[in-house]
Amino acid sequence: MIFDEKSTVDLLRQLVNIPSPSGYTNQIMEFIGAYLHNLGIAYKKTHKGAIIAKVDGQNGSAHRLLTAHTDTLGAMVKEIKASGRLKLSMIGGFKWNAVEGEYCTIHTADGQKIRGTILLHETTVHVYNQPDTIKRDENHIEVRIDEKCSSAQDVRNIGIEVGDFVSFDPRFEATDSGFIKSRHLDDKASTALLLQMLKTIKENNIALPNTTHFYISNNEEIGYGGNSNIPEEVVEYIAVDMGAIGDGQNSDEFTVSICAKDSSGPYHYNLTRHLVKLAKQYGIDYKLDIYPNYSSDVSAAIRAGFDVKHALFGPGIEASHAYERTHVDSLNATAQLLYAYVTSSMDSEE
Repeated sequence: MIFDEKSTVDLLRQLVNIPSPSGYTNQIMEFIGAYLHNLGIAYKKTHKGAIIAKVDGQNGSAHRLLTAHTDTLGAMVKEIKASGRLKLSMIGGFKWNAVEGEYCTIHTADGQKIRGTILLHETTVHVYNQPDTIKRDENHIEVRIDEKCSSAQDVRNIGIEVGDFVSFDPRFEATDSGFIKSRHLDDKASTALLLQMLKTIKENNIALPNTTHFYISNNEEIGYGGNSNIPEEVVEYIAVDMGAIGDGQNSDEFTVSICAKDSSGPYHYNLTRHLVKLAKQYGIDYKLDIYPNYSSDVSAAIRAGFDVKHALFGPGIEASHAYERTHVDSLNATAQLLYAYVTSSMDSEE
């Protein structure tokens, strides 16, 4: 079975509920390592904390590499205010209004998990009569801590300090109609699909035509997750990441989105056409698209100078970098294309 809906959704639920803003990914990478260990798949861990697993193929000289990332948006404590509230510094690219009103967790250096809420300072309408005109920025958005704190010293006394990480509640929900709503589907949806692909390969003793590396990165949201530790034998490098949905976009929540170009420029023409050919050959619902404000681990690798053919595809994700949503049909289509790709032949002369 290429796509097991229940086990994929269950795994995705586990992944999004492990806090992992960029720079604070030890726990989720330990989870990934344990998952691979239980499958009997060897892996190595990079100094930056990423995980790379290798599956030997019939051709051991021309390799493939697939990547997805586990790091997410988040924040750090920038300042402890005299009022006992926290000023934040963003991790990753999002708008403050996308997290206004969200519950969060402050992760202290001594291991505490302290709850709070992200709010506009001028939220109380019975005091501030024009909150709708106030700019949502780091000077107005703050964390209300769920402890008795009315001064900066009170905050420090409970163990919170500048530099502590702040994670946003995912609020995962799988509906009866097949939708999955949650923060951090970018890119934990694709991470779940890669792990499920490895499980399928291992449990069914599937022979791959080319040695293939599975790179789970942990710094993509800040721009350098998958631009190192790429084996020199790698010829094709594919990022499995979210498809961008919005006005003027071709992508949707029900198909696999294949990216032809993003803000870094066009992806490799022949490799992208190979993906389209596979989708057509196997009757996989897909959309070809351009993502205007987007970059990926594979585009970071190209900028770093790696001589590889690069491409990107993944499930369509609505409301990216906010409260995101996709559908199991999109996960299924992405899983189908993943399987078609890793079992397809590679023409190294293209």
